[in-house]
Amino acid sequence: MLISWGYSPKIEKYIPLAEFPADKYLIVAKQAIENLGWALSHVSETGLIAYTPISFQSYSEEISIRIHGNFAVVKSECVGIQMLFNDYGKNELNLEKFFHEFEYVEFHLKDVWEENLFKFRRLIETQDDHYFEKAPLATKNKIKNVLFLFFPQKGYTATPILVLLNTLYFIAIIILSIVFIAYLSSKTGNASQEDYLSEIKLFSLNFGVNQRNLVLGGQYWRLITYQFIHGSVSHLFFNMYALVYLGLMIENKLGWKKFLFIYLMSGICGGLVSLIFHQEGVMMGASGAIMGLYGAFIALLINKSFERKATRALLVSTLIVSLLVLINGAFGKRVDNAAHVGGFVSGFIFAYLLNYRWDKTFEIKNWARYAVSVLLFLIFFSGVLHFSPKYATEEYRKLRYTFNTNLESLNSIMNLKISLPKDVKLASIKEDGIRPMERNLGIIKQMQALTLRPEDAKERAEKVKLSKASHRAVMLMYRDINADSTYRYSKQTSNALAQVFEILYKPD
Repeated sequence: MLISWGYSPKIEKYIPLAEFPADKYLIVAKQAIENLGWALSHVSETGLIAYTPISFQSYSEEISIRIHGNFAVVKSECVGIQMLFNDYGKNELNLEKFFHEFEYVEFHLKDVWEENLFKFRRLIETQDDHYFEKAPLATKNKIKNVLFLFFPQKGYTATPILVLLNTLYFIAIIILSIVFIAYLSSKTGNASQEDYLSEIKLFSLNFGVNQRNLVLGGQYWRLITYQFIHGSVSHLFFNMYALVYLGLMIENKLGWKKFLFIYLMSGICGGLVSLIFHQEGVMMGASGAIMGLYGAFIALLINKSFERKATRALLVSTLIVSLLVLINGAFGKRVDNAAHVGGFVSGFIFAYLLNYRWDKTFEIKNWARYAVSVLLFLIFFSGVLHFSPKYATEEYRKLRYTFNTNLESLNSIMNLKISLPKDVKLASIKEDGIRPMERNLGIIKQMQALTLRPEDAKERAEKVKLSKASHRAVMLMYRDINADSTYRYSKQTSNALAQVFEILYKPD
């Protein structure tokens, strides 16, 4: 079994016609395709197009036969995106079936050529002979090699520019990171690892990653720049692989302006949804925008932008890939599935608004379609910003660390020796108990001024109780020692200490 590899796996065979008339070849081919149960999409005097059935082994291949001079070019090509860059032998098997059936049909039609030739000529009179330039895989067929994917051409303008921008930005980030790390190493010398990592983190934020508090704080430009940042070569490669496929399939249908609009706006909407579900951390990558193109692809298919027989094959393959991406995002680690869902839904809506015809007698102007799309986007954008509080998670963590450090000083006064002089005991309680607990009361005031996530707010409430209880306990200890140097605590002090331990070791 011959396996075809590549970006768009296909197998082409050039069949010399010699003395065999081209129209008779197409008549036999048409009948062979119908006998095989393949869906015939187009027939004209220059060729035909059909699609294989959808099954567990295949979500359809396009079978095309083109007449070029004295040759018939018979091709089987995968319609959908191939995850492992090969066709698993499907195209070779399709051509084997076709040629076998072709011989069978040729033998049985030899006595009725004239009748079939008359019907065929009547049929092609009603067909669009330029359909091959509009077929779903027409733009893909213009790509002669990998280098062609990076050069704009008719029907494929915005996609290669986006691919180049993503690639160049990735290279620029790597170079800048290497230079900065080398500079930081020479500058910091013996600096702690924590300070070193902090500097790198601050530096990485300057690239334009999506981060909740920074965006909610007014840095809205990050909703665009994060779409061009990737964390690894594989991250970039698979995103660009999907982008190129979608660009080849739908940019010629949408036009480069609508394609770019949907790409960027879906990426922004995906980033906004990501902010809702991710209170901390950074988000990056073009996957939200790319999922928007998948949503747009489905909207085009539903709106019958493609030929009917092609639509079924394309719809199934697109839905399968979209579901695989979303399922992988739901269970995968470090995958921003919120951006995937947000991008997919928004891409579908934008494509629907920009292309759907509600009434064939009334044409909606493009500017009105864009205006409605932008208005919906602004409503969503404003809603996310209004209802998404800016959580001070990082600041809270720093205060919590200081609070816990102060609390640890209580250990030194819990085991004071009875034999120590009274003034030493009082000094120890004052230094390791009263002062740290007073500092914690000040920290609590700072914490209460912060807007926190629900889980952090719950923890802060416990800290409030703990700060009051621990301060009260050390004050009572000081009072008891001051009144009685034998280091016996009153019942009131014992209860206060018990309350502190109860809060500290309270089960979750």
